Amino acid sequence: MIRGFLFDLDGTLVDSERETAEAMARALLRGQGIAIEQYDRDFIIGRSWIAIYDSLKSRYPQLTWSREETIAHTAMLRDEVFAEIGITVLPGARDVMQWTAAHPRALVTGSSRVEVTQVLPLINEHARFEIIVAAEDVPRSKPNPDGYQKAIAALGLLPSECLVIEDSTAGIAAGRAAGRIVLAVRAGNFGGWDQSGAHHIVETLEQLTPSLVDQLSRDYGSGTP
Repeated sequence: MIRGFLFDLDGTLVDSERETAEAMARALLRGQGIAIEQYDRDFIIGRSWIAIYDSLKSRYPQLTWSREETIAHTAMLRDEVFAEIGITVLPGARDVMQWTAAHPRALVTGSSRVEVTQVLPLINEHARFEIIVAAEDVPRSKPNPDGYQKAIAALGLLPSECLVIEDSTAGIAAGRAAGRIVLAVRAGNFGGWDQSGAHHIVETLEQLTPSLVDQLSRDYGSGTP
């Protein structure tokens, strides 16, 4: 039976990846004199900071910031970008944050912890997680299962008792590799990721209801999927 919920952030609850790309572009231009290309902006979508930084470093050898410094400078400018253009909370996210608040849940994201703390308050007062596994908390990013494995250990539940909510191919693969039931949401899949690896796909989080959770428990909850 599904008892816990493991949420991805960008592309699942909010659409802030384009804002992050703009903040990163401004940070690198101002701080490193690097004018990134559209490829680098697009590369952010659905990927963690581990992969993003490795790509930047390979494409721009003149980059002297560490990954932590790149994240920090980008985070500082995200507030500037959010103030200019805001953030998009994806359909159904606010309601899902409210009704799942009474259940064990965790956030597992490729974003940095500072980025998470910037975004969650913009959703609503129910978007609070006692357990957050961010980019800097695991040695390997999605599609590796490290983040979800760490979250499930912290929740103290069995893999089959948890539902992963994702948008990207890498996130879906990570959830499956960790033995979870995976729900994919199309609404924030702006990267056009293949979501066929999920156990179930919905158009928006508005379709993630207690009755759907009961159905997924019946269909997949008898053991590790």
